[in-house]
Amino acid sequence: MQDQNHCPIYLSVQTQDFDIAYEHGQIQKMASNIGAIVSFSGLCRDEEGRLSALELEHYAGMAEKQIGRIAEQAAAKFSVKAIRIIHRYGLIKPNENIVLVMTASPHREAAFQAANYLMDYMKTDAAFWKREHLKNGELGQWVEARSSDDQSKNRWL
Repeated sequence: MQDQNHCPIYLSVQTQDFDIAYEHGQIQKMASNIGAIVSFSGLCRDEEGRLSALELEHYAGMAEKQIGRIAEQAAAKFSVKAIRIIHRYGLIKPNENIVLVMTASPHREAAFQAANYLMDYMKTDAAFWKREHLKNGELGQWVEARSSDDQSKNRWL
């Protein structure tokens, strides 16, 4: 996927884990004249020992489309040269990767802002749902959206 400013956008929604070092090397190859790469990796928490796993479901096709739209907006808003996003779904155990966002730009500030923007919007606008699997064998509740996520997103308006 590519926006009108020729910023390559590579996104994956997948069950398999990813290698952050490998992805870092890949984004370096995506664009020239970069001086900064910012990466954010989100991990599954164990919620103070309560969780055996977190189940992530997504609306296939819709989640990719929403993430792509968000990435195109970030590319247009910030001076980034490349964007890489991976979001996992399925059963994810504590300390395993859930999401990776990488942005590359000539300068660090644009890369930081773009990465923050991407996470703030993906957290509220991408079609993913989380359900807890508890260590005691019970199936937990679906995780509710938090108003703090909406507040984070609203700072960009």
